[in-house]
Amino acid sequence: MTGVLPSQTIETMLQSGDIRADPPALPEQIQPASLDLRLGSVAYRVRASFLAGDGRRVADRLEEFEMHRIDLSEGAVLEKGCVYVVPLMESLTLPEDVSAVANAKSSTGRLDLLTRAITDGGTEFDRIPTGYDGPLYAEICPRSFSVLVRPGMRLNQIRFRRGQSILTDADLHVLHDRSPLVDGTPVISDGLGFSVDLQPEDDDLVGYRAKPHTGVIDLDRIGAYDPADYWEEIRTREGRIILDPGAFYILVSREAVHIPPAYAAEMAPYLAMVGEFRVHYAGFFDPGFGHAAAGGAGSRGVLEVRCHEAPFVLEHGQVVGRLVYERMADVPDQLYGAGIASNYQGQGLKLSKHFAPPVR
Repeated sequence: MTGVLPSQTIETMLQSGDIRADPPALPEQIQPASLDLRLGSVAYRVRASFLAGDGRRVADRLEEFEMHRIDLSEGAVLEKGCVYVVPLMESLTLPEDVSAVANAKSSTGRLDLLTRAITDGGTEFDRIPTGYDGPLYAEICPRSFSVLVRPGMRLNQIRFRRGQSILTDADLHVLHDRSPLVDGTPVISDGLGFSVDLQPEDDDLVGYRAKPHTGVIDLDRIGAYDPADYWEEIRTREGRIILDPGAFYILVSREAVHIPPAYAAEMAPYLAMVGEFRVHYAGFFDPGFGHAAAGGAGSRGVLEVRCHEAPFVLEHGQVVGRLVYERMADVPDQLYGAGIASNYQGQGLKLSKHFAPPVR
């Protein structure tokens, strides 16, 4: 069947060698519609971000751009503003009818930790063509915080698909009528649009802005850091904020989003002409996201926002992104938030799992 391949098919691919893992993959790497990828034992500090290019190997390009190598085996700091390439523990021998797409994990995106997959012969980040046979690498660029990493850490994930099964706008209208995708009237145009919430009902806290000079974050430490040391609270009762060029924000969608069990979704940019900002870091929404929360009423989508070259006024209810829905090839054995470690099910405005809950 066509569609995004579910967890049980990913397990089969690991057993058959379509996905190779050294050391063997752990059960907790397998998500409802994706596989977490693990960092290897060495990081290459490079002069600039790059793609291998058609017919070329990443290893050969590293010889051109490498500045020095960092042993990760005892833990090492990847510094803010630098670019690193890390070979991953997973590699692929994809069937001729299966392609793949990678994306940062939720906690990675919420730390403004730009993480993208690159491959031999690759001409695009995060896109792996049908039949690809070769290694996988993570390009990592910490944007707001320096981070401490170790081998085996999972910063990005990969989703496999057979054929194309993206829902048309007409399909989305039918699906919403059958199983509401948002609370309220959907904005459907080349996907399901979502907007920003800058008028919360019970508070004036609308988001967080990363502080410019902070300490290192150890990615293995969960709930260990005081948000006040790393984030500035953004408060307003006016329903609008001004985004500063180069600043990174955590905001939240106005809509509560629902991904039914037989579907997956990916966050995509809305339109470049709506503003000088980007809302697209950790883009995978798994089957079951928002399905069990609040009786199936959905979960808010956290927005990772970086403003570009000019200050920009962002207003309550402004459409800032869209979800592109795809059919699953089969319903996953395990849904998001149902018996697995899903840190963000039923979420509202929430920082990454590394931070303790803010003191109110």
